[in-house]
Amino acid sequence: MADLERLGIPIFPATIVGDQFVHGWNPKALAELVGVRYVEGPRLKPEELWCRLDRVLAANQRAVRAVSEEQLETKAPDRDRTLRQLAFHVFRLSAGFADCREQGQFPEAWLLEEAPPEMRDGTAIAEYGARVRGRLAAFCASPGWCDGRVSTYYGEQTAHELMERTTWHAAQHVRQVYWFLGHLGISVDEGLSEGDLQGLPIPKAVWS
Repeated sequence: MADLERLGIPIFPATIVGDQFVHGWNPKALAELVGVRYVEGPRLKPEELWCRLDRVLAANQRAVRAVSEEQLETKAPDRDRTLRQLAFHVFRLSAGFADCREQGQFPEAWLLEEAPPEMRDGTAIAEYGARVRGRLAAFCASPGWCDGRVSTYYGEQTAHELMERTTWHAAQHVRQVYWFLGHLGISVDEGLSEGDLQGLPIPKAVWS
């Protein structure tokens, strides 16, 4: 925490080498930080990213509906976020793309929001997810929805870069949601396939 405060890093995760750091999961910047070669693959088009994100959100809805209210309070061994908060976070960070495009900025506070008290069970969280999917579907059908640049808490980005980040960020957390389901002995029809993740700059490990 002292290093984060000293360097002005607002939120985990961060990789720090001396006085240089990379905030969040950014493979290209991480490679530059540690002096290794990194070859970026082709970036998926915005329309494909939206299709992937919608599948990710649908998978999160299926998962959270299958979990009891008591089980939603489960935590991973080395994490302080409950399954309930994780499932909510997937939908909130995804809504952040449209919020950012409409408001012109993406503050880190959006990623720290927690599920409100009334979202106690999986049905309520899944219903919130349905509203987020509907909003994004309408937004991503509008002209120029992924054009231009945006301001985020980690710097200026193209809207395309933010959409890619939103998609893999949500996908990585949904992988974690399904990890929880496996450890709770809960079976649902399907999670995310290799095809859903292909082409996204996502960590290999479910927890990283």
